[in-house]
Amino acid sequence: MFMSSNCALWARVSTSEQDSANQLAGLRAWAGRRGLYVAAEYVLDGASAWKGEHHDRLRQALDDARTGRYEVLLVWALDRLSREGVEATLGLLRRFRDRGVVVWSLTEPWTETSDPHMAELLSSLCAWMAQMESERRSERVRAGLARRKAQGQPNGSVTCRCPSPQL
Repeated sequence: MFMSSNCALWARVSTSEQDSANQLAGLRAWAGRRGLYVAAEYVLDGASAWKGEHHDRLRQALDDARTGRYEVLLVWALDRLSREGVEATLGLLRRFRDRGVVVWSLTEPWTETSDPHMAELLSSLCAWMAQMESERRSERVRAGLARRKAQGQPNGSVTCRCPSPQL
C-alpha cells in the first residue's frame, strides 16, 4: 500500500531553542525506506501547538492534500500535529483522511493500521496523553514562577547552585 506514492513531512518544535533537524532527518530516512517521494515539507521551528501557532501551516498542508499533492503525511509523533486534545486531533486526522491522506507517525507505528477504528481509538489515547503532558508542563512552570516570586527572585534570572571552585 502506498508504494511509490507522494508524501509530505511535518516537523514542528515548540521553542526557538530547538530545531527540527532531527525530526526531518528521521522522516526523510523513513520515507526513503518506504519508497515514498517527498513532495512537500511543512517545517515549523518555535511554533507552539498549544498556542495554535501552527494553524497556518496546517491549513496549507490540508489544502495541498485536497489538491492531491501527496497521499501520506509523515510526522515524528502525533503531538507534533496538535496538543489541543482528543477532539482537535481526531478532527484533524479525519480532515486529512477526507482529503485522501493517511497520517503515519514514526514513533507510533500503530498509526499504519489498516483498521481506521483502531487507529482512531489509539490516536485518541495519544492525543489525550499529549494534552495532559502539556498541561502538567504548564503547571510546573507556573509553580516555579510562583516559587521564585515568593522568594523575591525576578523571573528570568538564573541562580547557580554550583560549588565555588577551590583556588
